[in-house]
Amino acid sequence: MLAAALQFRHSWFTAIFVFCAFIVLANLFHYVLFRILKKKEEEKTGSGWGIKRYLSHPARAIFLLTCAGFVLPLLPVIPPSLTDNIHQALLMAMVVSLGWFAIGLVYVFQEFMLRRYDLNAANNFRARRVHTQFQLFRRILITFIVIITIGGLLWTFNDPRIWHYGSGLLASAGIASLILATAAKSTVSNFLAGLQIAFTEPIRIDDVVVIQGEWGRIEEINSAYVVVKIWDLRRLIVPLSYFIENSFQNWTRQSSDILGTSFLYVDYTVPVEELRAELNRIASGSPLWDRKVCGLQVTNLSERTMELRCLVSSSDSSKNFDLRCLIREAMITYIRENYPNAFPTTRFAAVSEIPVGLQQSAEFGMQPVPSAAMESGHSRR
Repeated sequence: MLAAALQFRHSWFTAIFVFCAFIVLANLFHYVLFRILKKKEEEKTGSGWGIKRYLSHPARAIFLLTCAGFVLPLLPVIPPSLTDNIHQALLMAMVVSLGWFAIGLVYVFQEFMLRRYDLNAANNFRARRVHTQFQLFRRILITFIVIITIGGLLWTFNDPRIWHYGSGLLASAGIASLILATAAKSTVSNFLAGLQIAFTEPIRIDDVVVIQGEWGRIEEINSAYVVVKIWDLRRLIVPLSYFIENSFQNWTRQSSDILGTSFLYVDYTVPVEELRAELNRIASGSPLWDRKVCGLQVTNLSERTMELRCLVSSSDSSKNFDLRCLIREAMITYIRENYPNAFPTTRFAAVSEIPVGLQQSAEFGMQPVPSAAMESGHSRR
């Protein structure tokens, strides 16, 4: 009796000792492996592909579950039902861990593919295109991995009844999907719109758009909506279907280059050629100008002023906005210092004689209206 008890304790001690030894070895192997991988990826890329961030935790879970699987046969005699339950739990945990690891691989693949496409580059047209497509493809791949993982969990059961219930569940899910698709038309339309956006590319990540009078950049494209970062740091949430069904402005559809205008309203006496030369001088001295387009033209005339349009180009819309403001300020300063009388004026003419109509009014006893005084030079801003 005593010998049997000692043998039982010895068996448990051996099993626990082997399990702890496997855990230590697994953690040591995990540490060394990811240390080497992190060093290698930093040598090649400088910033890495996110291997440790996305794969470290699922890999640790796989190593520990593998150790538990090796130790399970070493356990002392326990009820077969409990052994089967432990084996089933380890198998299900392994399937979930492998699915987790596969999702991490998707993120690593995305980091690897997108590291060559920098959104902060001067000409980021192709980078915005690739980032937009990868966001949608990543979600689709993760969805398939989750479905396969659920199927793998069902495969771990040997009971045919589980498969029978699973088949019924899948059939019910298909019917429910049709019902939900009919009821939730907006959700389905947004999903299909996401596919259209990924392939036709009306918008991309970091595109500059104007939607309902709001200027902003595409910050995020989700499966149901788009987040637009407004210039004053607000966020505009727009359904995906909006970009398919409605018109909007995309300032960076083909490139980020853009033209901008600044209007001046001055008197007819201002010398246009000198203002044109001053505009070229201002634009040439500013790093905001891309050295492509710079011109000044008289675009309209009214009874009091003439309209001057200053047309300039920049590499992107943010620089162009700042350049237009700079041109307005500098041109107004130049006109004020060199041609102070060239701002819009209102002129009045002196009347030397009483008009005939007023003489006739005076004959009928009406008081004539006095003539207006000369007020030349009265400025009107």
